Amino acid sequence: QVQLVESGGGLVQAGGSLRLSCAASGRTFSTYTMGWFRHTPGKEREFVAAITWSGGSTYSLDSVKGRFTISRDIAKNTVYLQMNSLKPEDTAVYYCALRPGTSYSARSPKDYDYWGQGTQVTVSS
Repeated sequence: QVQLVESGGGLVQAGGSLRLSCAASGRTFSTYTMGWFRHTPGKEREFVAAITWSGGSTYSLDSVKGRFTISRDIAKNTVYLQMNSLKPEDTAVYYCALRPGTSYSARSPKDYDYWGQGTQVTVSS
């Protein structure tokens, strides 16, 4: 099994920054892709960003480009989501996810097999 543990959420004012972390442990794969999603009540879980583990290629939601950056630390088996210029509409529970294999288009929750427990991000206006 794979365990994903997120941290770094919290309350921040609009325009502020937060960095989310997701540490992976347990079963390993030769290649995989890790992503960040977010969910607000009444809406479907929304793709935010993803990174291929071996090559470090990234892709993200248009509305976060230029504000959010996904990165990884291979030695620590950890993926990060640096969130700058936060807006109230970024308020959500943020989840990290993992899918075995490399994908440059894994934007649906169905594309991922393993999930963390989520971390709340609240942006006040």
